[in-house]
Amino acid sequence: MSFEYPVLRTEPEWDEIAGLLLKEQCSCVISHVEKGIRFYWERGVRDLYHLVSEEPEMLAGALVADKVVGKGAAALLACGKVSGVYALVMSTPARELLEQNGVEVRCKQEVDHIENRSKTDWCPVEKLCRNLNTPEMCVKEIAKFIASQGQNK
Repeated sequence: MSFEYPVLRTEPEWDEIAGLLLKEQCSCVISHVEKGIRFYWERGVRDLYHLVSEEPEMLAGALVADKVVGKGAAALLACGKVSGVYALVMSTPARELLEQNGVEVRCKQEVDHIENRSKTDWCPVEKLCRNLNTPEMCVKEIAKFIASQGQNK
């Protein structure tokens, strides 16, 4: 059994990706050594789910900057095998899940949980994943959630 040590990112890399997130006013920036930098604008976890499902090679080893990272996004990122995540806002369960899966984490603000857009309740994906123990369990439930959202459009 072998263990790959995570690549520790340098300060300029963290600064660059955090700066791009703010400059481009996007929801997510992914920086991959071989595939370059990509910007995403979808709300919620749709972009991350698409990448895990359709383009996992874009996530593997990448550094990701995201506006908001809850436990669901963290599960997708962990399953995608990213090496580092920076968030403007990150929930404590998200940070814990990422760290438990060997992902280097930085955030501007850590909160107990992510709220929904109207600030009246928990984010639906955060609520969906809060009692699940593994990234894979979360991703399975996120897949069902996204499928149900597609039917309600």
